[in-house]
Amino acid sequence: MRLTILTLTIVLTGLSAGLFYAWEVSVIPGTKRISDSSYLEVMQNINRAILNPAFYLSFFGSLILLVISVYLHYKVGVNLVFGILLGAILTYLIGTFGVTVFGNIPLNDALDAVNLDDLTSNGLGEFRINYESKWNVWHRIRTFSAIVAFVLSLIALLVGSR
Repeated sequence: MRLTILTLTIVLTGLSAGLFYAWEVSVIPGTKRISDSSYLEVMQNINRAILNPAFYLSFFGSLILLVISVYLHYKVGVNLVFGILLGAILTYLIGTFGVTVFGNIPLNDALDAVNLDDLTSNGLGEFRINYESKWNVWHRIRTFSAIVAFVLSLIALLVGSR
């Protein structure tokens, strides 16, 4: 059962890391090329559209299965695999989940509350600069953390299978 849960953990954590990585290397560079009003409108729509079952499965599923994997490996004794998985869960919990909840989501909520038609051209530019610069920093942190959690989970599987 531990191996099955760990495998599912790796899959979901990999999907979460892959989503954030793909965003970093495709969406962010692409949105840098569009106007302020287009950028803000696109981000409003993406932020609404991403709240779907597939995203929830990978984002929350990674967290839940990492917790379960850590617990299952703790039950058999504190060892290297447990330590690696503990590192993975702490990295994902703080660096991916925490950063998303306390960094990206408040910015997304602020953007969602804005009626873009009410902003002047200068207002759109100022809002974009403030939003985009902060959002991208938080996103890079959560992307790096998700990748680290994924790699640690893989290492735990490899160490545990020896």
